[in-house]
Amino acid sequence: MTIDIAIILTPFIMAALIPIFYRRLRKNVIGWVVLIIPVSLFLLLTTYIPRVAKGEVFSHTYEWIPSFHLNFTTYIDGLSLIFSLLITGVGSLVILYSIFYLSVKESLHHFYCYLLLFMGAMLGVVFSDNLMVLYAFWELTSVSSFLLIAFWHHRKASRAGARKSMTITVSGGVAMLVGFLMLYAMSGTFSIREIINSIDAISGHVLFIPALLLVLLGAFTKSAQFPFHIWLPDAMEAPTPVSSYLHSATMVKAGIYLVARFTPIFGGEMIWFWTITGVGLFTLFWGSFNAVRQVDLKAILAYSTVSQLGLIMSLLGLGSVAVYLGYSTETVIYTQATFAALFHLINHSTFKGALFMMVGIVDHEIGTRDIRRLGGLMTILPFTFTIAIIGCFSMAGLPPFNGFLSKEMFFAAVLNITELNIFSIQNIGLLIPIIAWFASVFTFVYCLIIVSKTFLGKMKPDIVEKNPHEAPFGMLLPPFILIGLVIAIFFFPNLLGEYILQPAMLSVYPTFPSAEEMTPHISAWHGFNTELLMTFGVVVLGIILYRFLKYWSKIYRLFPKQWTLNAIYEKVITSSENVSESLTKRYMSGHLTHYFVYIYVSFVVIVAGTFIALDTFEWNPTNDAVIENYELILVFVMIFAAVAILFAKSRITTVLLNGVLGYSVAFFFVIFRAPDLALTQLVVESVTTALYLICFKFLAELKPEQSTKRVKISNGLISVFVGATVTLIGLTVVNYDKFKSISSYFEDSYNLAGGKNIVNTILGDFRAFDTMLEVVVLFIAGLGVFALIKLKAKKGDVDIEN
Repeated sequence: MTIDIAIILTPFIMAALIPIFYRRLRKNVIGWVVLIIPVSLFLLLTTYIPRVAKGEVFSHTYEWIPSFHLNFTTYIDGLSLIFSLLITGVGSLVILYSIFYLSVKESLHHFYCYLLLFMGAMLGVVFSDNLMVLYAFWELTSVSSFLLIAFWHHRKASRAGARKSMTITVSGGVAMLVGFLMLYAMSGTFSIREIINSIDAISGHVLFIPALLLVLLGAFTKSAQFPFHIWLPDAMEAPTPVSSYLHSATMVKAGIYLVARFTPIFGGEMIWFWTITGVGLFTLFWGSFNAVRQVDLKAILAYSTVSQLGLIMSLLGLGSVAVYLGYSTETVIYTQATFAALFHLINHSTFKGALFMMVGIVDHEIGTRDIRRLGGLMTILPFTFTIAIIGCFSMAGLPPFNGFLSKEMFFAAVLNITELNIFSIQNIGLLIPIIAWFASVFTFVYCLIIVSKTFLGKMKPDIVEKNPHEAPFGMLLPPFILIGLVIAIFFFPNLLGEYILQPAMLSVYPTFPSAEEMTPHISAWHGFNTELLMTFGVVVLGIILYRFLKYWSKIYRLFPKQWTLNAIYEKVITSSENVSESLTKRYMSGHLTHYFVYIYVSFVVIVAGTFIALDTFEWNPTNDAVIENYELILVFVMIFAAVAILFAKSRITTVLLNGVLGYSVAFFFVIFRAPDLALTQLVVESVTTALYLICFKFLAELKPEQSTKRVKISNGLISVFVGATVTLIGLTVVNYDKFKSISSYFEDSYNLAGGKNIVNTILGDFRAFDTMLEVVVLFIAGLGVFALIKLKAKKGDVDIEN
């Protein structure tokens, strides 16, 4: 096993071992054991940095189903390395933080199992080169995040937030899957590398733009872009370590990764540029605008995350214009937007992760996150206040913090794009820097709100009565490491640029000859220019808006609650549930007879209707074999048994007559030289007959059917039509000669599958997928039954209302 596959599988292996060994570990130890995994992976991944910085890539292919181009191909380059370092690095700090944040009374083995599943899934997403494998890991991140968000499942809000996040992200994932299949239809490969190499051949295909839009739909839903952002604030019901990990550094960045990875494929299209740039800018503004009105610290950070994700997304959209223009010394400047996106991606993970942990400390020590009940915490939580002020000032884009550097590069990118005369930028391009600037103003305002409403002013009396104190060292260490990076990156940004960001630029622009040209020198002081003036304007107007917040905040009342996206989502979900419930009640009558009627009528209408419409019923008895007398005897025996069942007065008689039908079928298998099928039929028929007799012994005596004459006639007609349909289909298949029979293919089963028994090879090889899925379904059903048997609900476990 190579290192890259080991990196992906290690979290999954550990997640599988936790349920087995957690009982042997003390609850306060399990977190420390789990911490070894992300720390080891992070240290291992750092050894790749020097080699990747020199332009090396690491790719390995593990064949799975080569005939369908389904191979597990791992690919480690500059772009995947950035994300993998964030996944394992921030994951290490989050696990360390959770050890002190979560109580030993919690179900810690479940928590760490889910967290490791998510970590492995995210590593699989960023390392996968095969589209189908990437999609599998992509949906696994949705499933594992659902489990993490709903960790406190006794809370109604947690369950609702988990359900909303999964509904939206999985729906986008399915759309993305369709886009992947379109790419395969165009290129004939699932490999992202090979698709990039064949871009000239597929860019004019009729499916190219639909595939582009479907891939973006998957990216937008996962990265909480407008209007799909509504799941992220509700996901804040998760424990703070989950919010700090999933919703600041990893899961929400999966869509960012997808856009960056597919920029070489779709970046030359105008619709790619405008969709990503437009949606990103509006998400940036809308998130920051709505963050100001929130009163819960986590809700403020949730909307700020939405806003910052929009900023990164818009930068990737702006940077895609370089793909359209192609390489030249004049167009390299537009790649700096992508550089700024990757730079801010890292910066955002540092300051936002620290801020989420800060909010967790406040909630943990004070017992509330409501800014209306907070204030004056600076004196009793001085270290937490330090985390808050550094994190918020970095997010606001102030020096000497890393957010200032990437924010200045963002301003430079939106100004540079207005100089282009393509994609109709000359007409509406001026709106880009205007929207970016106003969004930054609101960002500054909500950063002031977090700091001032929580830590400044007078302390509330109820807080004083609780005698709050600073968090333990273990909870302070992870956010302090992150804010240490916030400051260190500001003073040494070019180390990050040279060894981490520069190789990632070649991943986004593989046709550009040099990464050095696309890697600008980052400096804290770049003179008095338009970007710096925009920053001064943000600070001045931001302070003014904060000072007069109570006067202009009434503008939020202009947005009626019934027309918000959340309200529309709830109406759609509620309406769908009501329609489903009404429809289900109509056909789920509780009577087995009704269900058979639905099935048989649908069968006759669809199957017989199709045959009649296509005029495919054919019967030519001249080609049939001679029917022997013993075959006729068997047929009449079966007819007699089938008719006699209808008039049987006892269950035993019914079972025995049904057995006659089954054994007669077995005799036919013998006549037609299929001994294996005959033996199988005899065994199954014997076992089922015995089981029926055993079961019926304990049931009441069979009562005559109480049905009206009309029901009996309709049931009789349905039976006749079903029998006629099956008979006609059988006769048609025997004499159908318009297409070559598939049986000739299976006759070569020995060479194709290595088995001389056709039936066995069909079940075990030709139908391997179907058989495997049947086994999986039975396994899942068994697990469900086992869980229901073992489940012992305790009083108060489920709080339906809260």
